[in-house]
Amino acid sequence: MELPVARVAVDVPLPHLDRPFDYTVPAPLADAARPGVRVRVRFAGQDVDGWVLARVAASDHPGRLAPLRRVVSPEPVLTPEILALARAVADRYAGTLGDVLRLAVPPRHARSEKALAATAPDPATAPDPPGVPGTTGSGGTVWADYRAGTAFLTRLRDGDSPRAVWTALPGPSWTRAVAAAAAATVASGRGVVAVVPDRRDVDRLERALAAAVGADKVARLEADLGPAARYTQFLRVLRGHAPVVVGTRACAFAPVPRLGLVAIWDDGDDQFAEPRAPYPHARDVLVLRAERSGAAALIGGWSRSTEAASLVTRGWAREIVADRATVRARWPRVAVASDGRPDELPAARAARLSPSAWRVVHDGLTRGPVLVQVVRTGYLPGLSCQTCRRPARCPHCRGPAGLPPTATAGVRTPTCGWCGRALPSWRCPTCEGRRLRARSVGVERTAEELGRAFPGATVVVSRPERHLPAVPPGRTLVLATAGIEPVPGPETGGYAAAVLLDGDALLERPDLRAGEEALRRWRAAAALVRPATDGGLVVVSADPSAPAVQALVRSDPPGFAARELAERAEIGLPPAAAVATVTGPPDAVASFLALAALPDGVTVLGPVPVELPPDPGSPASVPSDRPPVPSGLGPGTASAEDRDAPPVRAVLRGADTLRDALAAALARASAVRSARREPGAVRVRLDPRDLG
Repeated sequence: MELPVARVAVDVPLPHLDRPFDYTVPAPLADAARPGVRVRVRFAGQDVDGWVLARVAASDHPGRLAPLRRVVSPEPVLTPEILALARAVADRYAGTLGDVLRLAVPPRHARSEKALAATAPDPATAPDPPGVPGTTGSGGTVWADYRAGTAFLTRLRDGDSPRAVWTALPGPSWTRAVAAAAAATVASGRGVVAVVPDRRDVDRLERALAAAVGADKVARLEADLGPAARYTQFLRVLRGHAPVVVGTRACAFAPVPRLGLVAIWDDGDDQFAEPRAPYPHARDVLVLRAERSGAAALIGGWSRSTEAASLVTRGWAREIVADRATVRARWPRVAVASDGRPDELPAARAARLSPSAWRVVHDGLTRGPVLVQVVRTGYLPGLSCQTCRRPARCPHCRGPAGLPPTATAGVRTPTCGWCGRALPSWRCPTCEGRRLRARSVGVERTAEELGRAFPGATVVVSRPERHLPAVPPGRTLVLATAGIEPVPGPETGGYAAAVLLDGDALLERPDLRAGEEALRRWRAAAALVRPATDGGLVVVSADPSAPAVQALVRSDPPGFAARELAERAEIGLPPAAAVATVTGPPDAVASFLALAALPDGVTVLGPVPVELPPDPGSPASVPSDRPPVPSGLGPGTASAEDRDAPPVRAVLRGADTLRDALAAALARASAVRSARREPGAVRVRLDPRDLG
């Protein structure tokens, strides 16, 4: 009781309340109310959740303090390191501490706390697993394929903290390379956080980590585990049972003691961008964490993001790449599809393949399975008016209209891709036309066409909801969209060939990252194809003069990323510049910009009207796990005019050195609007990925 006051972060999603509040600690709670535990407090007439941030001897508050209501759990789940990291992430993205803590700490599961033993082994004294790390064994062999790879592994084992951006060679060896780096870190008495895009990658890396350091030293953190299993794994990490943790984006906040290495695979994947406020990116969270904790960092992938290139350019990290001879031997040969004569190969025209691509598929099927990557899911995901060619959109939510996969069974009713409404009586708002035409072709329709073009082949489709566990051997044609390509088994040696369709559709998207994303998807597919020395061939259907296509042909993603970074620096775009977007009803955005005391040098572009899909992180659609706002504290109700007005977006841009000042100005404006209860939900994003 020598520290009778608790500093509490109250879990209320209002920016102007993003600060600690003082409460007295009743004598029965003196031992349990430690920093880091969950508590219940009285706030604005209601009982709400909170976190004890610190215990102090006295309060600066002049009035009488309310007491803590109860301690929800005596488990200190919020460690000092994660608290400081969450505060830094909130400040970087102009968000609130409460929003970040909801991402960082899973909901409590009481039975899991009781079931898991309270004692934990010390990772620093645990014996090293046999046959790993260092520069010998399978892990050392994998890293020996790269310049500076062996030195990176040796420094990790010696307790150093090197930072690297790694362009991987194709095949399944990336999991063994990450596992070897983790084993070297564990051997030095430190912990590891490894973040990957999705469950399939978690499965692969978890198996490699278990083989390298022992299954009992590996924890798995992902939302799909369910409340009980997820909280159990979180406690294993917190209590030191597992010094190595692997998972998806929220795993970046895992409370690993004595953190020695943070690793992220394929950091350009959109799944690393959190869809809930304040929209942090897992790569940036790990970079912040490495800086604050002095840990090593490994950012790897088949390609290289512009943000990773920026880290190399600034000297924050060194690159790890293979020499050109190794790259040429290990990657498949890449060619650009040629159109040929229009009267040549009718079967190719029917399957929307160029003659050269048709021959690659035909010849590849004689040697093994062939992969065809399609840009879009569904049957005909994009429709437009037959008369005026205007894209068909839902009259209710303005979402894109298309034909669902059930169209193959004879159902031809267009459906909205956002809200799911059937649109049987669609009418063009421009010309009053009622007939629709295909604007884009999905994987299901492509499968039909290829089945007719190659009647002797087995055609299978890998779908997000029904992913192929294995590739059937023999004369098999596998169709998939980017990111869900099934990995061939070791008995196949990889795909004999791959065809990358609709490349121009990827490159022509109105997106800042169109070229970068296209190259990332293409390289991921090419990594599944046999090496050039074994006859592996990839054909891309795209403009051969496009820089991304040239980078794919030359197998030079580092050069492409460096070029992209230089071009963005010239025109003031991220990551070479500080950029934020403010989106919402016109009056609300105007009010926000009037309140924001922007730093000198920041310019405002717009606002301009935008069409947005539903956003689970927006204040207008509060996620179900967000606590209710106490009565009398919420923002004012939006007027009918605000609700009906189409949203607008303003783009704020300045030099990269102004990023922290810009984030602080936006956070202050959000707090002022919240305190005044101004109507209209405004969404603020720093480093937006959807900037066209």
